[in-house]
Amino acid sequence: MRAEDRRSKRGIRMLSKRVLVLISCLVGIAGLGVVPIGVAAIGVAPALAETVAPPADPGELEKLRLAAEQGDAEAQFNLGVMYADGKGVPRNDSEAVRYFRLAADRGHAAAQLHLGVMYADGRGVPQNDDEAVRYFRLAADQGDAYAQFNLGQMYSEGKGVPQNDSEAVRYYGLAADQGVAYAQFNLGRMYEDGTGVPQNYGEAYFWQSLAASASGFAPFAENRDLVGSRLSSAEIADVQARIAAWKAKK
Repeated sequence: MRAEDRRSKRGIRMLSKRVLVLISCLVGIAGLGVVPIGVAAIGVAPALAETVAPPADPGELEKLRLAAEQGDAEAQFNLGVMYADGKGVPRNDSEAVRYFRLAADRGHAAAQLHLGVMYADGRGVPQNDDEAVRYFRLAADQGDAYAQFNLGQMYSEGKGVPQNDSEAVRYYGLAADQGVAYAQFNLGRMYEDGTGVPQNYGEAYFWQSLAASASGFAPFAENRDLVGSRLSSAEIADVQARIAAWKAKK
C-alpha cells in the first residue's frame, strides 16, 4: 500500500495574493485528524489514513489484546489505532497512547509516527513538540514518508527544533521522492521562493506538477501553472520529460 493511502492529512494556508503557499499540517491517522502548525487551516484534504478493521467477533478482539500484551508490536499498533479512532472499542486517547508507545518502543515506525502526532496534538498526553519531533525522527530514520514530511513541517515552523529551512527542504525532499503529494508541493514552493535552496523555477514546476498529478488538488495545479508562466516552452518540455522519467521509475 502506498504511503499516500495510509495517513490522514489536512490544512493549507494562504499568503498575500498567491493561490497557495506552504501547507501547514501534520499527518496522522484516521479519526486522529491532523495537527495544524502556524496559521489556521483553511481547507481539508480527504482523510487518507491508516485504517484498522475492528474484529467483528469479541473473541478476536481479545486475541488481539492478548497478542498486544505479549509484545506483538503490530497488535499493539492496531489497538492504538482502534482506541484513537473509537473503532471496535470506546475512543480513549490515553489507551491509544499506551499502545502506540508499546509498539513504538519496539521499533514500529507507524506507531512512532502516530505517537508523535499524539504529542504534537496533545491527545492523551500533554502537548510536547520536543517529544513529537523525537518520535517523528525515529520513524523518519526508518524511511516513513509521512514522518519525514512532518519533520519538514517542524523544521519549517521551528516547532520542537530550531527553525531551519535547509532541514525542511531535506525532509520534504525525502518524503516527496516517496510520492507524498503535500511534501512535493511544499518542496516546489521552497524552490519557487528560494527558501532553503537557490530559487529554481524549473525545480518548482517539476515538484508542483507531481503534487498536482498525485493529489488532483486544483490549487496545486493553479500554483504550478503560475510557476509555469515563468518558464519557456522549451523549459516546460524539459521538465515534462523529467516528470515522465520520474513516474516511470516509481
